[in-house]
Amino acid sequence: MKSKQLKLGAATLGTSALLAMGGFAIASGVSSAQDEVEVPSPEITMGETTTSTTAPTEPETSVATPEVTAEPAPTA
Repeated sequence: MKSKQLKLGAATLGTSALLAMGGFAIASGVSSAQDEVEVPSPEITMGETTTSTTAPTEPETSVATPEVTAEPAPTA
């Protein structure tokens, strides 16, 4: 008998918590939707000094070599 009462109490508590969270979610969703302000986005344009060019067919780099050399590790 006591086990049934415990289960009923736990179910009641869980249902109450679920309903409270749902109510809070609905209330916060409505208020955030009302607070939204539309900000006009600026028009995207190309600058006056922009020039269009095509990419080169081959890269202009040569073989890369490291500039820094490390000393060998000390041996014990």
